[in-house]
Amino acid sequence: MTGSDGFDIARREILLRRIGDELLTQSGDSKSRVLPVKKIAENEYQISFENELTFQPDSLVNITRRLLAKDPLASDYVVNVLNCSNSSVAYGYAISNNKRDDIVACRGRVQPRGCYMVNIKFKPAAINTAKSGYVFGSLAFLSFVGFVLFRSVKPRKTGPGNQNTSILTLGSVLFNAQERQLVINKNTIDLTGTEARLLLIFASSPNQTIERSRLQKEIWEDEGVIVGRSLDMFISKLRKKLEPDPNISIVVIRGKGYKLEISATPF
Repeated sequence: MTGSDGFDIARREILLRRIGDELLTQSGDSKSRVLPVKKIAENEYQISFENELTFQPDSLVNITRRLLAKDPLASDYVVNVLNCSNSSVAYGYAISNNKRDDIVACRGRVQPRGCYMVNIKFKPAAINTAKSGYVFGSLAFLSFVGFVLFRSVKPRKTGPGNQNTSILTLGSVLFNAQERQLVINKNTIDLTGTEARLLLIFASSPNQTIERSRLQKEIWEDEGVIVGRSLDMFISKLRKKLEPDPNISIVVIRGKGYKLEISATPF
């Protein structure tokens, strides 16, 4: 670490302890300790507690948002609350610099008192010059992959001179991948960034089974973490947005993955 990065990371660890402190306080515990914050992996930290506690998901989301807004390196992060006994995920959510990409579920449900650990995984940032070259190289590679995907789904050509506007035709649905929008029956439906990336993968192989592992890898691997139920949640949200067109649907292929089925539109 060079420059002010070391200071910012030291400050982050204090903010993480503050998150633990406020969680205990809201649980009615003003005496027991927040145990030392552990760095368990690159950009991943664990907050643990001396005693059992209970928490409300809404409060936890609000606490992390408010406190980590003070961390200049924490633009995107994933929070997983683990059971101490078996490290299973009791609750989890993802916060993005672009609020449209937030993943927050099960709000308003009070979690039972128990022994919990809070793992927070931060999206890697280019915090020194040595890494910046790799970041720019990765962006160039991703741009190339994006270009290949756009070509493979045969974008619809519209407008003067038949210029490519990155609008993909899926049956009677128009999918503007760049603007992250669907047009169904002249109605425009907005997509989140993750929903758009997911639909782009399906659109590249319509009526073909796509393995669950491939979807998870292509959507979340660059963020360094995969939340168990995230894929199912996004599939469900995408299905609802495609519902207005009965000729297009995402179906489960048991034991394999998912398929984007596009039926012929009746005349």
